[in-house]
Amino acid sequence: MTADNAMPRLGVLRKMAKIDSPLEGITVVELGHSVAAPYAGLILADLGARVIKVENPRSGDYARGWGPPFWRDTASLFHALNRGKEGVTVDFGDAQDCARLKSLIVEQADAVIQNLRPGILDKFGLTAETLRAEKPELIWCDIGAFGAKGPLANKPGYDPLAQATTGIMSVTGEGDRPPVRVGVSLVDMGSGMWAIIGLLAGLIARMNGREGRTVSTSLYETGLAWMTGPLAGFAASGEVRKPHGSGAAEIVPYQAFQASDGWLMIAAGNDNLFRKLCGALGLEALSVDPAFVTNAARVANRDRLIPQIEVAALRYSAEALGKLLDEAGVPNAPLLSVDQVAMHPQTSALEMTVRCVGDEIDLVGIPLAFDGARPRARTQAPRLGEHNAILRTQASKEAVNAK
Repeated sequence: MTADNAMPRLGVLRKMAKIDSPLEGITVVELGHSVAAPYAGLILADLGARVIKVENPRSGDYARGWGPPFWRDTASLFHALNRGKEGVTVDFGDAQDCARLKSLIVEQADAVIQNLRPGILDKFGLTAETLRAEKPELIWCDIGAFGAKGPLANKPGYDPLAQATTGIMSVTGEGDRPPVRVGVSLVDMGSGMWAIIGLLAGLIARMNGREGRTVSTSLYETGLAWMTGPLAGFAASGEVRKPHGSGAAEIVPYQAFQASDGWLMIAAGNDNLFRKLCGALGLEALSVDPAFVTNAARVANRDRLIPQIEVAALRYSAEALGKLLDEAGVPNAPLLSVDQVAMHPQTSALEMTVRCVGDEIDLVGIPLAFDGARPRARTQAPRLGEHNAILRTQASKEAVNAK
């Protein structure tokens, strides 16, 4: 490389070095517990923001005790949701603690994310209205339970309550069995994602000379958003469809089938894929049967079609069936357990897990990459009050200013 072209290359390298931390220089205070706000904070930390997590000095975030399993003396879930953050404790019953937190937000924070019970911050003057009056550019993100208005507005909430009340549990599981919740906190984590989308939109608006804003989302609203398809179906037909286990109400065949030694998810999502599936399984007659030629016909005649595919699938091992369908061009995937997913070469190839500095537990990163590089924070989840020096420094500044 010559001296003439070295400088442009150096500029590219510097740009690449920065791309992993697009929110570098942004400071966010997280007044959160459990999953929703902490997951939002995790996303921000992986994107390069400085995230200061605020906890109760006595109990800390409830999620610290959500185990076993524990990693060292803290629940593994807490480590997963809170790596990359600084941690301080604030006693809201202590006026000085509240004043220091307020000063920290006004002087240093670009944004606040919070998912505390409705009205709890009002008692301490730590509200969007109060803080944005002092700092108009502040972006405040509320993650509520059931939304800011309506008959359930003041009701506390958790992920399974939102899954229940938004209909997610009604379309999950099997129609003749007891209700089943989705096994991961998809409403909590989805709410955190919506909060981040709103926060990033606020940052862009602020870059264009506009003031900060209050961003609001809730578990209930997020649950309704996940129900976009079923609610549209009800609006169109007035029909309340039963859940179909691993299948879908609107597409057939689109479900897990049992092979001789395991299960395989098969997604024949259109008429052409159905014909390919029939050819691969030796069921060509079904592909020309008027009762099954179109997806609408297959949905109507699901109970006649599925048993015939089930019989054919049982002739093969899961691996052999998957290979057969791959060759035929039919989308399929094995049903993997948690340990199988953790050890899967695809998980490894995508470098989705991260180990923090000085730690040995594999934690999942955010599903984003910039120019092929995955952004991630590598500091461990904070011990309770580990970074309280931040507040002590803030108190020292106040003392100096008072003089």
